[in-house]
Amino acid sequence: MVKSVVGANWGDEGKGKMTDLLAAESDIVVRYQGGANAGHTIINEKGRFALHLLPSGVCYDHITNVLAAGVALDLERFFSEYDSLAAAGVHPKVLVSDRAQLMMPYHVLFDQLEEERLGAKSFGSTKSGIAPFYSDKYLKIGFQVCELFEPERFRARLKEVLDYKNIILGAVYHRPPLDADEIFETMTAYAARLRPMATDTALYLQRAIADGKKVLLEAQLGAMRDPDNGIYPYVTSSSPIAGFGCVGAGIPPRSIEQIVAVVKAYSSCVGAGSFVTELFGDEAQELRDRGGDRGEYGATTGRPRRVGWLDLVATRYGVRMQGATDVALTLIDALGYLDKIPVCTGYEIDGTVVGEFPSTPSLDRAKPVYTVLDGWKCDIRGAKRWEDLPENARRYVEFIENAVGVRIAYLSTGPRREDIIYR
Repeated sequence: MVKSVVGANWGDEGKGKMTDLLAAESDIVVRYQGGANAGHTIINEKGRFALHLLPSGVCYDHITNVLAAGVALDLERFFSEYDSLAAAGVHPKVLVSDRAQLMMPYHVLFDQLEEERLGAKSFGSTKSGIAPFYSDKYLKIGFQVCELFEPERFRARLKEVLDYKNIILGAVYHRPPLDADEIFETMTAYAARLRPMATDTALYLQRAIADGKKVLLEAQLGAMRDPDNGIYPYVTSSSPIAGFGCVGAGIPPRSIEQIVAVVKAYSSCVGAGSFVTELFGDEAQELRDRGGDRGEYGATTGRPRRVGWLDLVATRYGVRMQGATDVALTLIDALGYLDKIPVCTGYEIDGTVVGEFPSTPSLDRAKPVYTVLDGWKCDIRGAKRWEDLPENARRYVEFIENAVGVRIAYLSTGPRREDIIYR
């Protein structure tokens, strides 16, 4: 059986906790897209871990953690993360696809230079090299893991690619050329350590599924950041949609049986682009400081996240695009300080109220239409039964459930693994 945990919004919905939770009943946890540009935070009896590349099953001894072919593999960040877990006494079993593509040092450089060039018109990139990486992948000038184990082939291709890269580096960014030998040495230094982990993960996963193993797919970011279905061009460069899990992991589409779309009880966003319910000033700062286990600050960048009231127009769209069978609602415990809680139930665009999520040009003109619900004015952190919640908190959950049209099966009431209500 295959389950998938995905984000319904802009990312940062709390997928790390849900993956950590569902991993308990899984045999394999798979990252199938994205790279070190976004993080998942998990908190359990072993500690607090901000993961960027490693799957959220790393804290379980029985789990095999897979980085599949769709991942942007930054080896420096990967081994740094792996070693930091070891220092905390966590020693996960990890397999890496031999077809996964390598994040090269110049991808990060080009990402930084392009954001600087764009200035005020930048995309809000984490400057982790993601857009240049995926550009090269589809230009067919990227490098797969398996090429590290064929050093002469790798060296020859690298020199060809850098001939092209150095033209752009000089003409567009006015920077000195890259040294092929230096980059070759940097990348091949990882080969010996990586080789025992590298394998045909698609074959491994297909055999595991055939043998009845329980596989959990873990996505990065959320539906609004999908390059085809999100708020283009303010998107990521790989697909966070559940359907892409089959492509990135190399498994049959029919194998996914459950899709858990994670939704935050309010809205948050890192990066640029339209964010209809965004709050500012003291109101935003209070919500930001109360959110998450350490406030709403990016796990990768540390940047303050943009925050706002729950946007049900965007959430309903995200849940639908993900094909969710279940919803997990997180961070409801952060709202206990409010007398009234506004929820966006429509957009006013050019004088007309709409209930469906529009394309980017119309979204840029959208103004929120709110329904205001009563707050519950008490601390519900750590609640474990539906009956333990105040009536107004239950009404808030049911209002969201009715709006998105998919059952809220999981309700997170705090940052720890055990802070969960099963419905």
